[in-house]
Amino acid sequence: MDIASVKLIAAGIAVLPLFGVGLGLGKLFASLIESISRNPSAKGDLTSTGILSFALLESIALLAFVVAMIILFAV
Repeated sequence: MDIASVKLIAAGIAVLPLFGVGLGLGKLFASLIESISRNPSAKGDLTSTGILSFALLESIALLAFVVAMIILFAV
């Protein structure tokens, strides 16, 4: 197997956490909407926590993407 094939396989494996990020974001916003609909007075607290969680989940996605790009385009 040549180096180009190994790079493609490794980059494919490096982006597997994106599936978990997608599932996590779906669960996060579904729970956020349900919580706000049950208790509208807590919207401010729930929204700030939701935005923080969203940022942390997206950082995992960006890290996985950057690792995949490094694998593909590094020497």
